Amino acid sequence: MPLDPQAKEFLESLRKSRMPSLERLPLPLARAAFATTIPLAGPREEVASVEDRPIPGNLTVRIYTPADKRSGPRPALVYFHGGGWVVGSLDTVDAPCRQLANAAACTVISVAYRLAPEHKFPIPVEDCFLATRYVAEHAADFQIDPAKIAVGGDSAGGNLAAAVTMLARDRGGPSLAFQLLIYPATDAALDTPSHREFAKGFMLTRSEIQWFMRQYLVRPEEGEHPLVSILRAKSVRGLPPACVITAEFDPLRDEGEAYAARLRAASVPVESRRFDGMIHGFFQMAGIMDQGKTAIQYAAAALKAAWA
Repeated sequence: MPLDPQAKEFLESLRKSRMPSLERLPLPLARAAFATTIPLAGPREEVASVEDRPIPGNLTVRIYTPADKRSGPRPALVYFHGGGWVVGSLDTVDAPCRQLANAAACTVISVAYRLAPEHKFPIPVEDCFLATRYVAEHAADFQIDPAKIAVGGDSAGGNLAAAVTMLARDRGGPSLAFQLLIYPATDAALDTPSHREFAKGFMLTRSEIQWFMRQYLVRPEEGEHPLVSILRAKSVRGLPPACVITAEFDPLRDEGEAYAARLRAASVPVESRRFDGMIHGFFQMAGIMDQGKTAIQYAAAALKAAWA
């Protein structure tokens, strides 16, 4: 398929802006540059409430209560933002978290895990697992149903969500109902056809991914760890059902789809969809890309089906 016209227009505007690649910027400027994408998500949807709450581990979560009038415990999505484990924040996924809360009629709990390079692997993974376990163990405090907790995330956040499901399985809980993986990073080798074909010119570049990896890992060989390259885990049996979203013109496309296939081969129920013509990050660009809106509704429908 050709590039979606809306994606093509965005990429052309990006080229004209001559914004340097993130890896060429000092870290504070790289984080600030990544935050400039926030308006691409469109106007903030109104939800019933938004609350930032500290939790043990020196972490903060942002809790979104949907606008519907339902009473009683709700299902919940514990969400981990993208940004290569290095950039990104609660604010950079504020809009999609609001949209998912309303569309899936669930409480969304977004996690401010600690970032690399100040906090390298495995600290972000452990932060995300700790937050998920805390939410499950304090479900009543969050007014959520402990039997209906999903984890999810985009890009590096999708990697973290998948890693959390493995830790929850191997450490005896918490019990997770679902995993929502939006163009997840699953293999540090970066050697798939999509990595080669879309190495530059399509928003996320190969050189940026390599830079993210250098910031995240203490040593390059840690890329082979199954909580980094989740595609290489010895076993994916016993993991929760999954929804995997990929974008056609995304370097991470093939590894995301390979992970969906690996889950399916291990008898894990998987719903997966490639969004043709789309680029990395489109899920957070619903304000300028119609397929971003469609992807949010698709993800919300998958969540609701899992909880039904």
